[in-house]
Amino acid sequence: MDTITYLKTFIRDKNVASITPTSPFGVRRVCREINFANSDLIVEYGPGTGVFTNYLLKYMRIDSRLILIERNKYFSSILERTIRDPRVIFVNDSAENVLETLRSCQESEADCIISGIPFLLLSEDMKNRILYNTHRALKHKGKFLVYQTCFQADHHFKFYLDRFFPVVNTKFEFMNIPPLRIYEAVK
Repeated sequence: MDTITYLKTFIRDKNVASITPTSPFGVRRVCREINFANSDLIVEYGPGTGVFTNYLLKYMRIDSRLILIERNKYFSSILERTIRDPRVIFVNDSAENVLETLRSCQESEADCIISGIPFLLLSEDMKNRILYNTHRALKHKGKFLVYQTCFQADHHFKFYLDRFFPVVNTKFEFMNIPPLRIYEAVK
């Protein structure tokens, strides 16, 4: 079901990055970098049908909050129908507006922001706006965790992260279709 949903949406929306949801291996590999015990607020860009969302909710503290920023209205409607947790706030908007989203949710800074949006397909201006605002939205030592296809070279995305974040680590997860390149950028 999820793969069919992703495929249909991928065909209609150039901002959808994949034809299939991230595998459980990929989700665990990305989320391994989150300190759930010390995270008050996590933001997820492009949650799709909620694969990461469900994992995050399983490990988040009961008093933590999760803001889901999904641009695609179809995916937003799926999330709102299927995710029933008082810790979640749904926002149908673009990741570039994360600062306004935080203000409207009466939050100031996030401990962690996770993103699967296809940065390779974004204009240079849009990449820079999202990264600038993401950096500002994170607490000191906060993490921006990004998963992309493994086919990207450093100049596709790491180059941009290095301009905004003092520490950027790269890892790979091959147990995913397609394999993932995972970036951990620390403010």
